[in-house]
Amino acid sequence: MSRVLALWAVPRSTSTAFEWMMRQRGDRVCFHEPFGEAWYQGETPLWPRVTRESVRTPGLTLEGVFNRLVALAAETPVFIKDFPHYIASLWNDDFLSHFTHSFLIRDPAETIPSLHAHWPDFHEAEVGNPEQRMLFDRLVESTGTVPPVIDSGDLLEDPETVTRLWCEAVGIRFVPEAMTWSPGPRAEVSWWDGGAFHANLRKSAGLRRQRRDYPQVEALPERVRAIHDRMQPHYSHLRGHRIRL
Repeated sequence: MSRVLALWAVPRSTSTAFEWMMRQRGDRVCFHEPFGEAWYQGETPLWPRVTRESVRTPGLTLEGVFNRLVALAAETPVFIKDFPHYIASLWNDDFLSHFTHSFLIRDPAETIPSLHAHWPDFHEAEVGNPEQRMLFDRLVESTGTVPPVIDSGDLLEDPETVTRLWCEAVGIRFVPEAMTWSPGPRAEVSWWDGGAFHANLRKSAGLRRQRRDYPQVEALPERVRAIHDRMQPHYSHLRGHRIRL
């Protein structure tokens, strides 16, 4: 069985920049949050803020996305970047067996302010840390091995080393040339909101060392601070298993 190579991340974790690096390789078909599209705007969306006016895509379901990925992986290498909270309803041993699993984590002190800046009314169910931890723990328990975990902080500090270590961990070759690209439109990752979340990616020229400043958690509204506090233990748990530099 040919498995789909999956990077399970959380929103605002620099995961799309990592995905863009994977697209530069040219050796596999890459998908940007295919389960997310169904979760947000499929026939039966699970998005907690959905309204009657929300976009629906006829024929788009989580199960249909899974079936298409599995069928394609039987013909050619496939990579997806997606979020575990989109697929929690599908978890069973058969479903999970079709993926080579890896994880990208990021400190909620950085993801939560960024998410709040884009969506002040975001719902806690859109944050993703509890489901990311649950999926990780389930895989460890069922397989007896620890899936590769990389931390966004490490990735932004030393992109080449972290990417190389991740490639080794998931069994693919490291491609240095894929670490750089030209700034420009990113239509491939912009199915949601016209790509408002990917302004930094459009301006970028590669997966490079960088520092980003975010509002301090203490300055955020009480509701958002409370969500941060609930997410932090899940991040800390996975951080203890991250690939060390």
